[in-house]
Amino acid sequence: MRMQAPIQALLCSALCAASTAAVAQSSVTLYGIVDTGIEYVSHANAAGDHVFRMPGVTGELPSRWGLRGAEDLGGRYSAVFTLENGFNTRGGDLGQGGRLFGRQAFVGVKSPYGTVAFGRQYTMTYLALMGADIIGPDIYGLGSLDAYVPNARADNSVTYIGMYKGVTLGASYSFGRDATGTGNSPGQGTCTGSVPGQPTQCRDWSVMLKYDAPSYGVAASYEEQRGGGPNAAANFFDGVEPTVLTSAADRDIRTHVSAYAKFGNAKVGAGWLNRRVETSSAGVPDVRSNLFFLGASYYVTPAFLVDGELYHIVNNDHDTRASMGTLRTTYLLSARTAVYAQASYLANSAKASYSVSGGGGGTTPAPGAGQTGVMLGVRHMF
Repeated sequence: MRMQAPIQALLCSALCAASTAAVAQSSVTLYGIVDTGIEYVSHANAAGDHVFRMPGVTGELPSRWGLRGAEDLGGRYSAVFTLENGFNTRGGDLGQGGRLFGRQAFVGVKSPYGTVAFGRQYTMTYLALMGADIIGPDIYGLGSLDAYVPNARADNSVTYIGMYKGVTLGASYSFGRDATGTGNSPGQGTCTGSVPGQPTQCRDWSVMLKYDAPSYGVAASYEEQRGGGPNAAANFFDGVEPTVLTSAADRDIRTHVSAYAKFGNAKVGAGWLNRRVETSSAGVPDVRSNLFFLGASYYVTPAFLVDGELYHIVNNDHDTRASMGTLRTTYLLSARTAVYAQASYLANSAKASYSVSGGGGGTTPAPGAGQTGVMLGVRHMF
């Protein structure tokens, strides 16, 4: 009987230690960004009127919240998941067609050989551009000329990403890029796929190869989307009617090459994005465009960042072109909170109606009209 208390204490200690170890092997993180401000856009309609507004979609970064988790499975393997919601700050409504976790929703396994994941995920186009695209998914970024770029995601997708000594290899395959039928990304219409007897309808696949060193990096990617069904489309966002992709043989292809370099507090990035829409119907012409970008950033102080980017897009098949320049300043009030001011000007060719603002639509100018966009905003990260 005298040994009973020490034995109980020992068992309690062992159970507590085991419980602590089990908890330490898994983790869940809540994170997010809340970002908005006031925007001015000139020539915001065909009549040439201007508008002051709070953008619906994005500011410096799109607003979001999410849960990210991992569990150690042993042997350098772990289970991982991400659930990420996109929302519009001005009204509190859901983004991505009203999806609860419209930005990301996946589960997978991470190993020494890479990560395999299943669900709604970014395609390799988005991931490959992250290094060289200085402005990123800003309201006055690449998305103003190709709105798919900051929204390059696919439902029903399987992805692999592996890294070794600075080299990253990535690949994705989607069985149907728009599972809900609410629109996967701007300008694509709806294309649900996963139809018996139609193995390529609404499929999406992409690959990425990149190399990152301490002071520079290079990247390339290829993505192919298939059509199928009466609602699939390819919008070039230049004011010309979208190309319909009614056949599973119709393809919307993006190929990208980019690079960046760092010099002390400065970074420079440049790239090229080629887009080809190829249809199987003789009555629907193929369309191609080329989008070029060059950007730079500089930390004047650890709390004050100045960056900017130049863009030029050419679409000879539509006879549309545009050039755009963005200048942005960001001041960090703390590690999590920042205020920013940015301005952009977009010059359209005679038949083009690209909009300078990627803030949620509603600012399409008349063909040939130039646009100025200015925004003052604040963002908080948690």
